[in-house]
Amino acid sequence: MNILSLFDGMSCGQIALNRAGIKYNNYFASEVDKYAITVAQNNYPKTIQLGDITKWREWDLPKIDLVMGGSPCQGFSFAGKQLNFDDPRSKLFFEFVDILKHYKPKYFLLENVKMKKEYQDIISGYLGVEPIMINSNLVSAQNRVRYYWTNIPNINLLEDKKIYLKDILQYLPDCPIGVKVREKSNCLCVGGRSSPFGSKQIWDSPFQRITKKGTLKPGIEKAGCLTGGAHSGGNHSDMDIIHSEIATRRYSCIECERLQTIPENYTNYVSNTQRYKMLGNGWTVDVIVHILKGIFA
Repeated sequence: MNILSLFDGMSCGQIALNRAGIKYNNYFASEVDKYAITVAQNNYPKTIQLGDITKWREWDLPKIDLVMGGSPCQGFSFAGKQLNFDDPRSKLFFEFVDILKHYKPKYFLLENVKMKKEYQDIISGYLGVEPIMINSNLVSAQNRVRYYWTNIPNINLLEDKKIYLKDILQYLPDCPIGVKVREKSNCLCVGGRSSPFGSKQIWDSPFQRITKKGTLKPGIEKAGCLTGGAHSGGNHSDMDIIHSEIATRRYSCIECERLQTIPENYTNYVSNTQRYKMLGNGWTVDVIVHILKGIFA
């Protein structure tokens, strides 16, 4: 198989292909972020980088069997400004469509965020399939609802692996986790505002609260959705700290990798700032594995 991955990022697609046991000859990747490319090439040196997707007409590729990608979602996200296809980043979806028409792969896979039905229907109309909605919390400790448009057959319902925050947290001596923590939280944004120890300011994003001297309300079991952008206000309605003396910390990069079901230290080739960004923009790999396995089911 020859694979074409658009908006490849740090190449989560290759992690998924290998984990699904799918052999491929060439993996062509279109990506412009130099830090994500650095991570991809360090993990998969044979990746053939193509650069900017808008220059795809200059590519000279062999027959492509699978095109996959997660086009930029800022224009669709409920957390964004809802600019839909007027947002230049979301317009890149049409490059995805043109590439499908040109290369006519046997299979395709497009991932995007939960969005208004009118935008969803436009994408479905162009791709000729309705999306599958999957929450990553079935395979990870993260609540991450995403739509997947694909013609890959034999995609069964995912079984809940029952993975919770307590299963993925690291023991960090400066902020012990031997206290009761929520098992799955509401919202995590990886970037932007810092959250120093001892702060009594509570945010739903960007950081998960883990107490030193108190406990958190029970009942929420999963982490919030990792995103690649800076703090945008968040939802502050879930004031779930019981004890007033709290210490907070960010999720570590390894914890974020675990939330995205990415191998530990996979991103450890760039700064932590860039690691958080690409992890927020990446895929929950085990969801992609589940979908790809339908090819040979």
